[in-house]
Amino acid sequence: MAKVALGAQVPDFSLPGTGGETFSVRAAAGKALVVYFYPKDMTSGCTRESQDFRDQYAAFLAAGALVVGVSRDSLASHEKFKSKEKLPFELLSDADERICKLFDVIREKSLYGRKYLGIERSTFLIDRRGVLRHEWRKVKVPGHVQEVLAAVRALGR
Repeated sequence: MAKVALGAQVPDFSLPGTGGETFSVRAAAGKALVVYFYPKDMTSGCTRESQDFRDQYAAFLAAGALVVGVSRDSLASHEKFKSKEKLPFELLSDADERICKLFDVIREKSLYGRKYLGIERSTFLIDRRGVLRHEWRKVKVPGHVQEVLAAVRALGR
């Protein structure tokens, strides 16, 4: 599968999500879709980012957008994280990295001198027709959600 590109149609994909549902891009038809990729449930940066999306979720809905979070964590881990942080949106499990590779977010990282492959914190905005309109890579959490919300509002309904 080719990688996503700005200005191009995003291929329909589906992933298992919290609540026992399978989420697909087609399910968001007619709404904008914010897909944020994060490295790991229950870690400080990922928790803060998810809390920021949670706190602005009503504003995203009012602007005509859905939000979903994606990581390689299991659904069981996602369910605990979602419950603990009271997240109102779905978390999707991409254990085989199929969608992570589609969005090209797997990168070599380093922790305490050890190199490994992991998710680079990234967010993508897909318009209501399924076209990729914005991408944010190497995301720094402070202020990020407000920037994404401004981009959603700029799309219009």
